[in-house]
Amino acid sequence: MAPLKTPIPSPAPGCKPQPRDVLTPEQQQKYDWLLSQARSWTDVPSTSGKNGPLTDSERFWLTRDCLLRYLRATKWHERDAEKRVLETLAWRRDYGVEELTPEYISIENETGKQIILGYDREGRVCHYLNPGRQNTDASPRQVQHLVYMVERVIDLMPAGQETLALLINFKQSKTRSNTTPGMSLAREVLHILQHHYPERLGRALIINMPWFVTTFFKLITPFIDPRTREKLKFNEDMSQYVPPEQMWNEFSTGMLEFEYEHAVYWPALHELCRKRRQERWERWVKGGKVIGESEDFLAGGVDVSVNGVNVAASTEEKKAETAAAEPEKKKTEEQKPAEKPAETPAPPPTADAAPVDSAIAEKMAELKVEEVNAPQNAATVPAN
Repeated sequence: MAPLKTPIPSPAPGCKPQPRDVLTPEQQQKYDWLLSQARSWTDVPSTSGKNGPLTDSERFWLTRDCLLRYLRATKWHERDAEKRVLETLAWRRDYGVEELTPEYISIENETGKQIILGYDREGRVCHYLNPGRQNTDASPRQVQHLVYMVERVIDLMPAGQETLALLINFKQSKTRSNTTPGMSLAREVLHILQHHYPERLGRALIINMPWFVTTFFKLITPFIDPRTREKLKFNEDMSQYVPPEQMWNEFSTGMLEFEYEHAVYWPALHELCRKRRQERWERWVKGGKVIGESEDFLAGGVDVSVNGVNVAASTEEKKAETAAAEPEKKKTEEQKPAEKPAETPAPPPTADAAPVDSAIAEKMAELKVEEVNAPQNAATVPAN
């Protein structure tokens, strides 16, 4: 069987997210306060001159789950959470997160150094990092590449799941001996992920670590949040986390035959993500375009929005309206006068038919003559 070359659209059967914890009364109170604050915001602060009114796209980003992630990241200090959410709004605008295009990022992924492929046993999207496939020198676009791919991972998260599975394979390249990022680049990436994508890492599975990478991890460990550190798994049996049929066989227990072909994978990934974003956006609009919408609702996991809008009911109502209108439409069509069929043009005369046509023409000429010579007081037949 030919290897797969495109993303996998959904988790394997039986792989689903763990139920979320129910908020305590105190946590609910803190969330309600933060939601009230967020709904009062009219402008986004910016230090780069991009400050201005809050856009629909930014309101769409401010989901219930987004606010809860910042509350958890700040240990439920609601004012700290508010400050960090505003900082991320400003960062997203200044950094141009929504302006990064597949065309601009394409060169960074030509070798497949980042791949979004499959889901783990809890429905997390698997995001593969392959440093050995590094094809560019250190630059701001390398960081933009990671941000861009994390955004695409979020596009593909199923209902009920808000974290990702990071799978890092340090298998060395034959052409480049040291593909470990520099310390400054690593610190920038860590800062972005920890400050602007809090509570997004569900698990990190790391294999084939050479000695210098081990040293590198020891150097950056002080900059890694303690909760994040607990999620790092080194050289373990990965099949306990990812079903083998959805794990790339570059990992020892993986059974998925996958071959990265940029011209096939790249457009397929972006078309899939575009459709998912469009579906979420349409549900957000139907739900009333509110700040604090549920991500489960946006992803289609539930049909009722936080405002009580039932999109399933509205869909059924439209179907009922359409069905009710059908008999009237049919009756109207039946009452329309039948259209006169178009006359079939006479075939061109053949040689045999010519004498007959001449005779008819002569007879019509005689009738015309008689009509002209008829008495002037003859009755005129009214037109029908």
